[in-house]
Amino acid sequence: MDKVTSFLKHSWEEVQHNVTWPKFTDLQSSSTLVLVASLIFALLVGLIDYLFENGLNAFYQSF
Repeated sequence: MDKVTSFLKHSWEEVQHNVTWPKFTDLQSSSTLVLVASLIFALLVGLIDYLFENGLNAFYQSF
């Protein structure tokens, strides 16, 4: 149990003294980038799904 306590103490000290946290503006810009990239990816996947669905429907109706 001493090892666990020692690990937690050292981890907390490292978080307090050695970790550099990003600024709020950096977090905002990163979050905006992730949101925009996610929307573009979702639109791309939706477009591909739409094209495949219509292509397969046209293919099956040709028989």
